[in-house]
Amino acid sequence: MFRNVAAIFVHLVWPLQGKKAGASLNRCLHQTFTMAKRLPARRLNGIAQNPWVEFVKLASEHEAVNLGQGFPDFAPPDFAIEAFQHAVSGDFMLNQYTKAFGYPPLTKILASFFGKLLGQEIDPLTNVLVTVGAYGALFTAFQALVDEGDEVIIIEPFFDCYEPMTLMAGGHPVFVTLKPSPTQDGELDSSSNWQLDPNELASKFTSRTKALVLNTPNNPLGKVFSKAELELVASLCQQHDVLCISDEVYQWLVYDGNQHISIASLPNMWERTLTIGSAGKTFSATGWKVGWVLGPDTLMKHLRTIHQHSIYHCPTLGQAAVAQSFQREQLHFGQPSSYFVQFPRTIQHNRDHMIRSLQSVGLRPIIPQGSYFLITDISDFKSKMPNLPGDADEPYDRRFVKWMIKNKGLVAIPVSVFYSVPHQKHFDHYIRFCFVKDEFTLQAMDKKLQEWKAELRP
Repeated sequence: MFRNVAAIFVHLVWPLQGKKAGASLNRCLHQTFTMAKRLPARRLNGIAQNPWVEFVKLASEHEAVNLGQGFPDFAPPDFAIEAFQHAVSGDFMLNQYTKAFGYPPLTKILASFFGKLLGQEIDPLTNVLVTVGAYGALFTAFQALVDEGDEVIIIEPFFDCYEPMTLMAGGHPVFVTLKPSPTQDGELDSSSNWQLDPNELASKFTSRTKALVLNTPNNPLGKVFSKAELELVASLCQQHDVLCISDEVYQWLVYDGNQHISIASLPNMWERTLTIGSAGKTFSATGWKVGWVLGPDTLMKHLRTIHQHSIYHCPTLGQAAVAQSFQREQLHFGQPSSYFVQFPRTIQHNRDHMIRSLQSVGLRPIIPQGSYFLITDISDFKSKMPNLPGDADEPYDRRFVKWMIKNKGLVAIPVSVFYSVPHQKHFDHYIRFCFVKDEFTLQAMDKKLQEWKAELRP
């Protein structure tokens, strides 16, 4: 019908308006009929919405103190900035392509540095891949190793990209939940009290299980998995011939004497593990977007195939700066002058500052063992203010965060976004704060919390 009407219209208008009007109408008709076809690929079904967009927009609109997003609002260490400046002003060839799988000085220092930590002879050419941030490393790993119908075990709470990346690869996410242990009245909970049930974890492995995703230190909880917990995961992966994708971007940020252990360093785990790291989290330079994957060539060769047909190459200047920064840290490793020694001490001070401030308004922080983040229990507010604005089926923590941004000028992230949909309702009484912020931001937080505290007085 529309085609007939269009034909009549062109027949009548053409003599009056000439070829210009007819050409314009043809373009409109062509656009209308081609756009009627399905545009998005089916792999995008169910993953188009992203909660971060909504909360970042709200934070901007209300000029709130942003304690939600996980980035430092202070400069990287001087040596890292100097390394980047040197890369920009030095060898002009650093403005050009480097080797597709990584700038050779960077892959060489990563192999040397992490080889000692993992107890492996790491070949810079076959066991290291440089990616566009840890995000790029994760995406490349999922695309290379997860096939249609493969099951991927994800420990929740989980960094929210694991589920959509599994789905985009055609895989089926299978969730197992860290569960908190009871605490004494008046005692703050710790991320160490959130543990896997060994029997529940074992029940998730089937003949279709291809991989397990491990994140330690964990985002958002801040849990640092103990050696015993890692040995449990390793034993099950070996028993069921399952790969481990280990996201270890916060490995240098551990507190209170806790120790980060890479699961790839355990017996017989190097052969089935991809270890993912991030220069952004390592050197407080998240905008550089330099990440890496370490693993055996039997796995890495498939990641290289994805990499060469998608990203192909990462910016050379950032890689050069990261290489020089690691070379500096290798010389100072384990010494008081090491950034990896100094930085966690500074951030632990920030963590403790935030814990005290949040407690002042009746929030109950869970003490993190590591990472950028802590989560805090808002159960008391849920019982006192159960009917906050929002959709009836919207998790309480999302409504609470929106209320807090608009009314208290503070930004956090609802923890339910880090859970699978069936489990969100069980964990909608927690919100996540980022404490890797400068003193000015923490003081702004204190001011907002003191104003809130004054309003709570009878």
